[in-house]
Amino acid sequence: MNEIILYDYWRSSASYRVRIVLNLKGVPYRSVPTSLLDGAHKDPAYVARNPQGLVPMLSIDGHDLTQSLAIIDYLDANYHDPKMVSSEPAMRAKTLAQAMIIAADIHPINNLRVLKYLKETMGQDQAAIDDWYRHWIIEGFTALEAMAPEDGLFGSDLPNLADVCLVPQMANARRFGTPLDAFPKLIRIDAALADIPAFKAAHPDLVNPDA
Repeated sequence: MNEIILYDYWRSSASYRVRIVLNLKGVPYRSVPTSLLDGAHKDPAYVARNPQGLVPMLSIDGHDLTQSLAIIDYLDANYHDPKMVSSEPAMRAKTLAQAMIIAADIHPINNLRVLKYLKETMGQDQAAIDDWYRHWIIEGFTALEAMAPEDGLFGSDLPNLADVCLVPQMANARRFGTPLDAFPKLIRIDAALADIPAFKAAHPDLVNPDA
């Protein structure tokens, strides 16, 4: 069996999602740090394999897979336990909708390349950029809080894709000083997930303890 390699960046929330799922499913892998700050993701050899030049990329079964949700979908198809998305159509759609609030609506307009563009091209100062970041988190979290269960995780007893997307985004929210008092259900779910070993092992502070 060929070695499974994850090209990731410790602070990337998309990479964080994939680390969590690999851990939850007990899939052994080797991490290759790919620094976004140092430009490793733009190295021609890397871009030849990953034309978008982003992280994460998972080298598995002879494939170079990109985009965190696509990678997780592949893992879900090949490593069944625990399932990240239900096979029941309505439950599947519900989980995908919850996950995409983060993965499609909050994260893409708050990632590093967008923040750099706001600063370097649009001339925004750091205070304005931080306000931008918090605005989109609050907008997305407001909807997600309304969708969150009163008890348990998004996946009920076991974490699902929405739970996997939530934890990295909560870490980002705290890093940028986002007020979270309006989101008690999200705080509760995040705290419960923090006690699960697979989530703990994927935390950025463990991936890069010198950060």
